[in-house]
Amino acid sequence: MLIETFIRKQLRLKAHTVTKVEEAGECMRVHIDRLGQRLLRCGVCRRRCSQVHDIRKEREWRDLSMRKLPLKLRYRPRRVECPRCGVRVEDFPWAEPWARVTTALFNAVAMLARELSWQGTARQYGLNWKSVATIVKRAVEYGLRHRARPTVRVIGMDEVSRRKGQVYLTVVYDLERRVLLWVGDDRTEEAVRPFFTKEMGTRRCHTLRVVCMDMWAPYANLVREYATHAQILFDRFHIVKHLNEAVEEVRRSEMRRLSLKERVVFKRSRWLLLKNPWNLNPGQKERLSTLVRWNVPIVRAYYLKESFQLFWDYKQCKRSRLDPFKRFVRMLRSHLDGVLPWTRIRLSNAAVEGMNNKIKSISHRSFGFRTATNFIAAIYHCCARLPLLVER
Repeated sequence: MLIETFIRKQLRLKAHTVTKVEEAGECMRVHIDRLGQRLLRCGVCRRRCSQVHDIRKEREWRDLSMRKLPLKLRYRPRRVECPRCGVRVEDFPWAEPWARVTTALFNAVAMLARELSWQGTARQYGLNWKSVATIVKRAVEYGLRHRARPTVRVIGMDEVSRRKGQVYLTVVYDLERRVLLWVGDDRTEEAVRPFFTKEMGTRRCHTLRVVCMDMWAPYANLVREYATHAQILFDRFHIVKHLNEAVEEVRRSEMRRLSLKERVVFKRSRWLLLKNPWNLNPGQKERLSTLVRWNVPIVRAYYLKESFQLFWDYKQCKRSRLDPFKRFVRMLRSHLDGVLPWTRIRLSNAAVEGMNNKIKSISHRSFGFRTATNFIAAIYHCCARLPLLVER
């Protein structure tokens, strides 16, 4: 088989043909031309057009390498007279109208960019990292337009840190399908509102039944405003986090007050007190049994933490006389409408927390992103299971 025939079949050319293949320096250049008087398609609506308006200057597209030689396609595009769209540049079967790379290379770069940093992907294919960034953004735009949009009933909302200085992104996750739905810059009401107004819309908001979140007021306000049929459920792991912070606050205050002898006993006990009893090794269990014999506020805080854990099994938590636990109880009382539904809706944001770890790994492997736009595009590309371009 001639190499011209091989490339023509790989590019799936019908109205075009490969006229010449030449090795030029460190690349292989493929020359393409129109095949006879075959009808060309409109680049907008892809309708067949019988008239050619003019021929433009030669353009070049980068394709997948052949035996380590970069492959470049050269062709003089035609402008066709479309009965529907007017005078438009023809449709290219090997690439999108705006692209400078073929669809095959586009998809290859996009798939590798889900596993590597943009700089690493660029080195692999001999591209500039800005070219990879453009490909990823184009892939995200295409994927968001063409992804499936089934009914959404249960979602999880959480924030993830973008950089130091308490700069956050908001992520929304479909807890039933385990897929990313939306990413927003910042966690304010105005920043998250587009999820309900644009991404979901009025009809889809009415299908929401459960929204799992932490106790961040802007999230709850937006859910009550737009998703009126949804039950707010405060994530149990965030509640336990507040509980552990109360235990740690008691431990720190008491360590400053204890005598030297008592302080030696409770030294390096932070994680011992916060760890679940069933996760302790034998040595830790033995030390914990020694600590709980002391009648000090630290031990009372530990017992209160463990007694509250019984709430997740339908038991009631007792009130404490320790100030940090008083504040914790007041916080629970003010959010009971989102805490008590746990007894019948056994959901948590564990899947969202797992996705947050993946988002952090995306940032770490790229040593951070300078702009929120690039970071959001990378998150969508790696976490939203978006479809890639279809090769025609």
